Amino acid sequence: MRSALILALAGLAACSPDETVSAYGGADKIWVLSELDGNAFSARATLTFPEPGRIAGQSPCNTYSGQMEAPYPWFETGPLAVTRRACPDMAQEQVFLAALDAMTQSEVSGDVLVLSTEDGREMVFKSDG
Repeated sequence: MRSALILALAGLAACSPDETVSAYGGADKIWVLSELDGNAFSARATLTFPEPGRIAGQSPCNTYSGQMEAPYPWFETGPLAVTRRACPDMAQEQVFLAALDAMTQSEVSGDVLVLSTEDGREMVFKSDG
């Protein structure tokens, strides 16, 4: 009986509407990082919302994906799965992934997505289509 209740509750959660940033203008776009903490980001890094509750993208060297279930405007990723390819931009990759992990809020305004923290850190992404 208990397992049936757990399955029923899981089914209800799966049917709930998306309340993440993807439902508030983040979906169906490839977001390219243009600024990190007020400075231009020289390597290419992207962020997408491929389906409700998920994020994915290309960091400077590797692809990544993970869960993102915080309701908008909050932003919180679960553990990220990241491929393990080395490249000359490994330092930028570490900076990008650490910053992404630190972000706690999101705001979508047209073709701009801003992720930020309460202490003033900021990632500015622009839509690539």
